Amino acid sequence: MKILVINAGSSSLKYQLIDMDNEQMLAKGNCERIGQAGSFIGHKTADGRQMKKEIEMPDHTTAFLQVKEALLDKEVGVISDLSEVAAIGHRIVQGGAIFSESVLVDEEVIKGIESLIPLAPLHNSGHVQAIRGCLQVFGDSVPEVVVFDTAFHSTMPQKAFMYAVPYKYYEDNQVRRYGFHGTSHRYVSGEMAKHMGKDIKDLKLITCHIGNGSSITAVDGGKVIDTSMGLTPLDGFLMGTRSGSLDPSVVTFIADLEGMTPSQMSNMLNKESGLLGISGVSSDDRDVSAAEEAGNERARLAHEMLYYQIAKYIGSYMVALGGCDGIVFCAGLGENQPQLRQQVCEYLKFAGVKIDAEVNAATRGKTGRISTADSAIDVWVIETNEELVIARDTKALVEKNA
Repeated sequence: MKILVINAGSSSLKYQLIDMDNEQMLAKGNCERIGQAGSFIGHKTADGRQMKKEIEMPDHTTAFLQVKEALLDKEVGVISDLSEVAAIGHRIVQGGAIFSESVLVDEEVIKGIESLIPLAPLHNSGHVQAIRGCLQVFGDSVPEVVVFDTAFHSTMPQKAFMYAVPYKYYEDNQVRRYGFHGTSHRYVSGEMAKHMGKDIKDLKLITCHIGNGSSITAVDGGKVIDTSMGLTPLDGFLMGTRSGSLDPSVVTFIADLEGMTPSQMSNMLNKESGLLGISGVSSDDRDVSAAEEAGNERARLAHEMLYYQIAKYIGSYMVALGGCDGIVFCAGLGENQPQLRQQVCEYLKFAGVKIDAEVNAATRGKTGRISTADSAIDVWVIETNEELVIARDTKALVEKNA
């Protein structure tokens, strides 16, 4: 069974075709700048064939037509007929309190995703456009499944997901913590249990998805009890361009000071803060690292703040879990930045965490244990694979409803 996995935004569409017989990626690519000037598709196969083409893509339907052409192309294609695509799985950022698990797509499901657009305006609107565009290109005979970033976090207890604002905002407007990166946290927690040779039901794990957008999750017996992102992906610790948590009065103080609208304030906190805002250099950690090495004090400060905040979350989740058996680092920085892992774990020595500095330094972009044999807590780097989680859910639902 070949499954096409889709991760769509308002102006982008990333895809992977996965052969579920061996769970191997056959091809992947992305359509960028959909609905804008200079739109293009980039496509490459598992055996190294590549294609990049600039072409007008006014909407997601035309983007899916380009995906279809790329998959069937004589030079870079990986299938001979569209019927080889047995099902399509979509990543959906916000499932709210409506969706606590993956589901097959129908009109009612699409309307449910649309109803959650106020909670994730850019993300969910793009997802809906992609689902409808996909249906037009592939037809309704190809089953489609939606997998929600928030679903894995739906096991959080009320004490963890509620905010201390008037209760009516929860009842009337669904204002609460939802959490994100759920497919990633779900995947790496499951893989961690396998690597430890234990049943996940017997483990207390802390998973750290650290990239340009980042979140940390406490997983007790395979179920989430708390996570750092909140109503939106802005909550938590500082990220590439996001501020993370701060005193709410900072928002009103700066808004009054600068005469900023709520929209302008949101833009500043989401796109001008974090590593970029503190360092003044870049939101890309590679640039910030280079600046720190060159003696830039603000770049050094940005890193110190990041490491400290990550360690604080991990420490607090040790309390929430009542202990910790394993810590996982994943995603762009988590998998490729040894300095980050080393510095974060320095803060965790009190809990008996011991890192093998040599092994840690050599672990970039690959899965491996970086803690010593006598460390009280296992620490691993695990390559995340959100697309595979989506493909597995899609396969399971399609087979169940066949």
